[in-house]
Amino acid sequence: MVFDVRARALLTMTSALAALGLCAGTAHAQGIAANGGAAYGTQAEPRVAPGDAGAQSPAPPPPVPGSVATIGPDGLAVPPAAAPPEVQQAILAANKIIGKPYRYGGGHKSFKIDRGYDCSGTVSFALNGGGLLRRPLDSRGFFKWGEPGEGQWITVYTKSSHAFVVIAGLRLDTSAAGDPSGAKGPRWRPALRSTRGFKARHPEGL
Repeated sequence: MVFDVRARALLTMTSALAALGLCAGTAHAQGIAANGGAAYGTQAEPRVAPGDAGAQSPAPPPPVPGSVATIGPDGLAVPPAAAPPEVQQAILAANKIIGKPYRYGGGHKSFKIDRGYDCSGTVSFALNGGGLLRRPLDSRGFFKWGEPGEGQWITVYTKSSHAFVVIAGLRLDTSAAGDPSGAKGPRWRPALRSTRGFKARHPEGL
């Protein structure tokens, strides 16, 4: 009788171990370890934070009617529908650096996004976005850029100590002159400023 009880216990234990081995084998085949982690030799699917599944950069806002750009509540500019493609692209490019801090020499090594921008680095970034500039220029470098005088769509105002640009009626400037916010760094400014002492230059045809 004792032998019979032991035999039954042994049979029960053997069945349990067999079932556990089958479960582990199935989990390994599916790339999942018995403890719920990734099985050895397999690669777990990357986890995506909530709300990031299929996340993409926000689409640019549709152009506004007319020929004058506007500033949205987020401080970004909305290009006008009547503007040439180069002008619209310059505006959208500048939007990428709006809110960056002022940084002397920033934006002059390349057209990759920098930690901060100075005045001419900001102007250069916008113009490159519109296909109007191949390499960053400092404020003096704009003295001979493009054509003399104000343009229909884009005008760069430059002097030895500062540069800013007006695109489709909006001023892109690191200086807060005339801006009640007082914020420095690349910003679309709600008001124009004095151009006394500046040279005006514009891209050919614009």
